[in-house]
Amino acid sequence: MSSISDIIERYLKKILNESETGVIEVKRSELADIFQCVPSQINYVISTRFTVEKGYIVESKRGGGGYIRIQKVRFKNSREVFEEMLEQIGEAVPQLTAEHVIVRLVEEKLMTKREAILMQRLISRETLQLPIPLRDQMRARMMRILITTLFTSKGE
Repeated sequence: MSSISDIIERYLKKILNESETGVIEVKRSELADIFQCVPSQINYVISTRFTVEKGYIVESKRGGGGYIRIQKVRFKNSREVFEEMLEQIGEAVPQLTAEHVIVRLVEEKLMTKREAILMQRLISRETLQLPIPLRDQMRARMMRILITTLFTSKGE
């Protein structure tokens, strides 16, 4: 059974995919009415499921005429995705950010779900049982190697 957060996420992604411009503007209160939830639930979904790492730009204007604008970042080519992924990973990356990058790679159809599961297992804190600064550095190194391999092997 899906949670209300999953349902809201699917709804927003559906209308975003149907948008010719790749941008939608929604009102927090209207979404809360549609889904019979509190506006903070809408905030939670947007702040956790529509992140930069997952390929979204979110703008919010509060007040009477307030809105939330969600834009799906579309790339011209896989090279742009590759460069942005490496930039987001940097020299050290926390597990949540790394997981968001993996989700985005699957959504962009640059990685299979199976590859994503393997990658998530490799970068997990359970696998990398090291002190935090070292763990985040090791995770970043592994992510950069895996992404580089993924992008260079897609042409084969």
